[in-house]
Amino acid sequence: MNRTRLLKAGLGLAVAAAAVTATTAAGSPDVTKVRVEKALAPTFANLYVQQSHILGIPGITVAGIDASATCDRAGPKVADVGSGADWICKITFHDDHQKVQTGKFELQIKADSTYVAGGPSKLIGLATITDRSGKDVPNPVFAFDGALNPNG
Repeated sequence: MNRTRLLKAGLGLAVAAAAVTATTAAGSPDVTKVRVEKALAPTFANLYVQQSHILGIPGITVAGIDASATCDRAGPKVADVGSGADWICKITFHDDHQKVQTGKFELQIKADSTYVAGGPSKLIGLATITDRSGKDVPNPVFAFDGALNPNG
């Protein structure tokens, strides 16, 4: 083999190795539709129970709320993977009167698989709510942080 062929062969191997390394390092996307939906619904349900406790509404449980989420990233032309401020999720749940409610939540998901979610105040209340003692306190469901399950 002449020197040019050896250099080309070496360069080709280096490019192939880099591609394999990049693919392996990237793995599957950390932020996926399924992971977002599985993380958001229970986080919302736990915070809704907390809100109910603050308001003095008895008997509200995570199981009774039966929250579920359906999420989409930036519409039908964008794959439902990756971090960004363009995730929209509909959360469906049973409120304190056992009535089914659905609200649209906007999510800002970071590359480290954490997120900030905010929902419709008409459905979940304003930024502050009045607790049982008459004191204004932050509404835990108004805007909240969460994280995707690191185990999938």
